[in-house]
Amino acid sequence: MKKFPILIALLSAFLFLTCSNDKIENIDFQEIKDPNFRVTESTVKSKSTSRTSYDEPCFEPVNLIAGQNHIAGTVSVDSDDENIIITYQTIEGWTIDLTHLSIGDCEQSIPTTGSGNPKVGRFEHTEPHSADTNYVVYMIDLNALIEEHNLENMYCFAAHAEVTGPTGEETAWAEGLDFDGNNWAMYVQAFLSDCDVDSDCDVDSDLDGIPDCEDNCRDIPNEDQIDIDGDGVGDACNEVR
Repeated sequence: MKKFPILIALLSAFLFLTCSNDKIENIDFQEIKDPNFRVTESTVKSKSTSRTSYDEPCFEPVNLIAGQNHIAGTVSVDSDDENIIITYQTIEGWTIDLTHLSIGDCEQSIPTTGSGNPKVGRFEHTEPHSADTNYVVYMIDLNALIEEHNLENMYCFAAHAEVTGPTGEETAWAEGLDFDGNNWAMYVQAFLSDCDVDSDCDVDSDLDGIPDCEDNCRDIPNEDQIDIDGDGVGDACNEVR
């Protein structure tokens, strides 16, 4: 199978007790190009509405489960319209020693044994990480991914990690669907359309400061968005009916 390249951005940081788990400060970016892959640039259900900006993830992050019983962090999916961006982030007390990632169509892309267990050693993307790493980003060229796997919308990925935390060294998986085998490994089913951005959110037709995707009266300025009768249409528009 032809392989496409990948660019990995690694962020290493020390977490202090005075810092919140969802905020990382004083982190250094290091870009590593793997010559074996080409990148230019949960369980997830298809969303009924698009995200409203590129600042939002494609869907809610899934837990990174360590040793079957511990939440060690999250795995999230984002897109900048050119890349699928998969991010591992651990919470305070956990660090990432090694990551494996396999992504493609849901039928045959993730390497498995005859009994249905994942072959982690055969995953396309494998990276060891320096001490105290708690943030790892994989950036995968979207066009290359679609072409390689003939994707239309649905895709799957298995995000595996070796982590260290209060319970010692543990195997970790992004929380999702179970593989057919008899171990606890998981994979995430997702949709390319989850990453679509509602174009209405780039438009403010009535110039009231509320983007059309959120405005309950798009053609008449109504910054207050008052809707007394609760019908979903702003009072400013009700008055002209």
